[in-house]
Amino acid sequence: MLYPLKFEPVYKDYLWGGRNLEKLGKTLPEGKVAESWEVSAHPDGTSIIANGEYKGLTLAEFLEKFGERAIGSALSADYSTEFPLLVKFIDANDKLSVQVHPTDEYVQAHEGGYGKNEMWYVIEAEPGAKLIYGLKAGVDKEQFAQAIKDGTISSLLQTVEVNPGDVFDIPAGLVHGIGEGILLAEIQQSSNLTYRIYDYDRVDAQGNKRPLHVDKALEVIDFSAKASGKLRPELQDVAPGVEKATLVAKKYFVVELYKLTESLLEEARDRFFIYTFLKGEGTITYSGGKLDVQGGESVFIPAALGQYRLEGELEVLKTHLPS
Repeated sequence: MLYPLKFEPVYKDYLWGGRNLEKLGKTLPEGKVAESWEVSAHPDGTSIIANGEYKGLTLAEFLEKFGERAIGSALSADYSTEFPLLVKFIDANDKLSVQVHPTDEYVQAHEGGYGKNEMWYVIEAEPGAKLIYGLKAGVDKEQFAQAIKDGTISSLLQTVEVNPGDVFDIPAGLVHGIGEGILLAEIQQSSNLTYRIYDYDRVDAQGNKRPLHVDKALEVIDFSAKASGKLRPELQDVAPGVEKATLVAKKYFVVELYKLTESLLEEARDRFFIYTFLKGEGTITYSGGKLDVQGGESVFIPAALGQYRLEGELEVLKTHLPS
């Protein structure tokens, strides 16, 4: 019988990280920790199951073993060998690079694998914290390329002040960057491709600057794109003690926010779900047992699980794929 899966976090020690993931209850290794990959079958950081009969298997091995029972009949069978999503927490203790991600079409022609569309849900933000979110109106490729050479791109970047609960849709081709003092959840396609445009002349522990990818970035930036602006979807009552808001709905993923003070009956029949718990404590009860959950954890619900109930005081992101 299949059951809800928890995973061991995969930590990344990029130079802009800190210790703020401890606020989510994470037990961190020493040093800077920038990201916790929560649910991933990507070869750069594959999740390992932390509970139950299949403890110790990677998510990739689990998906290959159970195929449609794990993924669901409504979705492509290819997803059992090329899982399409990656869920992570990000601690931007320092600012990330100015960057852009490629589309599926560009990656298939030049790199292989998935492109990278993503979304952010801001969990915490220091007062005045900002994101880079697109280019100012009217900036074209030639102007931007010249500004990169001149070291003046900051004047062409659109910045947005952020607060907890803000949501940002980051399509491939949009120039972006997370500013310092922000803790967020990221839902993205299963890709680790980032084209850095500017990295503030920083050096790593060995004194080396991180590589830039200006030529590729200029090929994939969508200069006609207009950033949608931060989103603040309104929660709606969907059951006693349960509020829900759809944050992002696109062909790559659907992300919903739930706030529970009581319980919610859900059902997995034809597709998988991923729950990323932001705050609180509770349980997932299913026909084979009960699983305790709390803020800072993520759970994969196999498509064949059937009915299950979320209960407790919880704030949680629910991610799935459209048909």
